Amino acid sequence: MTTTSTLAERFPTRARTWQLRTRVLTLPNRPLLMGIVNVTPDSFSDGGEFFEHRRAIEHGLQLVAEGADLLDIGGESTRPYATPVSTATELERVLPVVTALCAQSSVPISIDTSKSAVACAALSAGAEIINDVTGLSGDAEMLAVARESHAGVCAMHMQGTPQTMQDDPQYDDIALEILNFLRERRDALLSAGISPARICLDPGIGFGKTHQHNLTLMANCWRFHELGCPLLVGHSRKGFVGKVLGDRDADRTLGTVGAALALASQGVQIIRVHDVRLVREALLLYEAVGGIDGREMQLP
Repeated sequence: MTTTSTLAERFPTRARTWQLRTRVLTLPNRPLLMGIVNVTPDSFSDGGEFFEHRRAIEHGLQLVAEGADLLDIGGESTRPYATPVSTATELERVLPVVTALCAQSSVPISIDTSKSAVACAALSAGAEIINDVTGLSGDAEMLAVARESHAGVCAMHMQGTPQTMQDDPQYDDIALEILNFLRERRDALLSAGISPARICLDPGIGFGKTHQHNLTLMANCWRFHELGCPLLVGHSRKGFVGKVLGDRDADRTLGTVGAALALASQGVQIIRVHDVRLVREALLLYEAVGGIDGREMQLP
């Protein structure tokens, strides 16, 4: 028996566009890829590798050449127990990189920050998106910056802070609790005057979750489509991949690719990754054989 199961049929409330500061991002069936540019000495996977401005800029351009649809630039590590940095330090790290990449590439640039001053400066330099791990709640001025700049915003779930989130994360029903949290943050952004078309939501893989929490959450991302906002998921190279592989020191690249295919099958619109080329190639083949839309799927 042959049947067809499209994303539109499975997830009728799945968002198809995301309004950014100066453009509208179309969200096709295959997830868009947000390439990671960490301008930090201490990020969990590539800390220090692209800390120098020139190398960070070159890395961002390489990710675009490999197929990145967006770039996310951050100057403060949010790994567990990371040491916070000052606004001045974060600005010194990211602003030259944001400025150069906005001038040298055409893909939308996202600023990964929870500081309103950093967001404001990056947007003035050409960034299109504020990606805030505190859900735009960590800085009292961030909502105003988002509203007045008309930037696209991504609000993420995190239990605690980077300094406390992995101490003892607890949930009764993680998928339901994060669904409710994201609904509350969406509504808070709407109440602050931010257009619904500009809001993206992120369940926060690895931010105050155990390995099993992360796996359960990854398997239930489809549930968040009911909120009507684009979904962004950042699972790349995170610890749960090594846990599943049975080796915390294993190369997590292919595990990241496999999990990306699972997210694609759930209609997740944006995946934040380090390894753009490999994930893109896997998604292209997965889409070509009907793995996303389920075209002409043979059932017994």
